[in-house]
Amino acid sequence: MSDVTESIEVVPPGKGATPASIVEALKAVAGDPPKVRASFAKGQCVRGYYTPSERAAEVTRSVSFTKPGRVLARFSMGGGNPNVADTNNLVLRGFSFRIETDGNISDILVESAPVHFARTLDQMLAFLEARFPGPDGKPDANKVKAFSDANPETLNQAKYMAARALPASFAGTTYWGVHSFPATNGAGATRFIKFKVAPQAGEMTLSEGEAKGKTADFLHLDLGTRIQNGGVKFEVVALLDRPGDPTMDVTMRWPDEDERQAVPLGTITIDSAEIESTCDDSIFDPGTLADGVGYPPDEMFAARLKAYRISLAKRR
Repeated sequence: MSDVTESIEVVPPGKGATPASIVEALKAVAGDPPKVRASFAKGQCVRGYYTPSERAAEVTRSVSFTKPGRVLARFSMGGGNPNVADTNNLVLRGFSFRIETDGNISDILVESAPVHFARTLDQMLAFLEARFPGPDGKPDANKVKAFSDANPETLNQAKYMAARALPASFAGTTYWGVHSFPATNGAGATRFIKFKVAPQAGEMTLSEGEAKGKTADFLHLDLGTRIQNGGVKFEVVALLDRPGDPTMDVTMRWPDEDERQAVPLGTITIDSAEIESTCDDSIFDPGTLADGVGYPPDEMFAARLKAYRISLAKRR
């Protein structure tokens, strides 16, 4: 196991950009729609339950993952546009879930790419500023290219998305946690893990021809149908670290991440739809983690701790 301790300190954000400026920039890129999330604005709130695997305690002592719990979750489309079409393959699909067990709560946020598009807060702000819409409502392609050429790692997420077919269902999409979480088991041993949430029914994608026949809200309609017909299930697994893994850079994957050892933590079953206001009245707070899973040490996670609360205040 890696030499990791729970006393890991989160790296403070860069001095230039701030969580507040990031929220403002996200909204500016989306055209500043009122009273919606700065990112993952379009979504569907759902409920279900979590069932732990027998091996969860090998990884963490957290009651959120070692005991059964209730689940509140939200599937979503990336970006700040609440009207983005579900057929847009250039935006992320998101899955945020809250596990509540015996008064303990953990909020986990995962998305359909295993990397983030910026390594630091300053880089994220510059990435967004390069994409601010001009007078014609579109970003300046030359600015975007110049920034991308100077910061090639910011294209890792887009390249991952572009190499994959359009998801056919929220229930048939694999979701990744881009951060490295220090997890401590019952024996007191701590190591870094990454969360991966895989559809029990397997990956579901559409060909270009199939995608052309889909409506702008087809993912949301499909989710409703699947819930009515018995619900959907996901396997939550922990990818285990190795010495030398890039735990501070969220634009990079761990080497051989798809092939490395993974421990099943449990199963999430989504069995009912919920009115959107149930999820909109609060946030899935990345800082809410039951004992046994600690804060990732990277700069982007530190910024998220404040940015989500700032976004909520603006919605209200």
